[in-house]
Amino acid sequence: MDKLLMLATDVSTLWGKYSSMYFSGIKNTLLLAIIGTVIGCLIGFVCGILQTIPYTKNDHIVKRFIIKLVRVIVRIYVEVFRGTPMILQAVFIYFGLPYFTDLKWTSIWVVSILVVSINTGAYMAESVRGGIISVDPGQTEGAKAIGMNHVQTMVHVILPQAIRNIIPQIGNNFIINIKDSSVMFIIGFTEFFATHKGVVGATYKYFPSAAIEMVGYLCMTLIASFLLRLLEKKMDGSDSYELVQADSLTMTAGNYNHPGRGTPFDERNPEAVKSILREELRRQAERDEAIRQGERAETRRQNAAGDHDQRGGR
Repeated sequence: MDKLLMLATDVSTLWGKYSSMYFSGIKNTLLLAIIGTVIGCLIGFVCGILQTIPYTKNDHIVKRFIIKLVRVIVRIYVEVFRGTPMILQAVFIYFGLPYFTDLKWTSIWVVSILVVSINTGAYMAESVRGGIISVDPGQTEGAKAIGMNHVQTMVHVILPQAIRNIIPQIGNNFIINIKDSSVMFIIGFTEFFATHKGVVGATYKYFPSAAIEMVGYLCMTLIASFLLRLLEKKMDGSDSYELVQADSLTMTAGNYNHPGRGTPFDERNPEAVKSILREELRRQAERDEAIRQGERAETRRQNAAGDHDQRGGR
């Protein structure tokens, strides 16, 4: 118990003295994660689409060669940046350019965004390719049947569904970037983890500062997860919809209506049920009246026939 009280005291002291530095680190971490994820998703979409461009043996040899070459380049890019740690990618990009050339990076922000973006793009390329492949091929065939070319099919038919399928993976990459951006301290970028190292260097209180870091990262990822779940629900729209038949004999016609709001064929809508019952009673009454009129007409016909026979007998 005494240790917990000591930890709470140290954390309170550090937060009271260095809270502005911690908030600055959180701001830089979130900005880097958001910008890197957005650019990485764009890279991933381009690479994913390039990997799914169709071609056949009947296509021109130049077209087939270009498509195969593009796929090889994308494949190399994906395997290299998925197969190496982000911290080494940052080292190679930041220190490699000055090593081989006379050029030097003038902005740590540019390098950090570049590293996070291309790393995210490598992961997103496979996610986008999988999302495109997961769409039913029959929809592509249907789009072609109505005259759409490949670009129109991708933009209007395939990609909207693929994006919904990969939203969880986009969110997963964003959360990963919030945490993995901590490796950017290796090139001098001042994000949340770099702030922690600076505070430790000034106070030598490693664990209390690490506790603040742990809570800070956990809060950022939990809030991000919550917002992404809201986005998924927003894209899904309302609950499931049911087909409401306007006419029981017209099985293919009707409108979709939300079951929670009641439909003419839903017992949860009492007014609609009463309306249906009244309509059925009215139709039944019309049928009964038609039957009675027919019976009266038949009686009159028979009486008229009997009178005619009597006059003929006289």
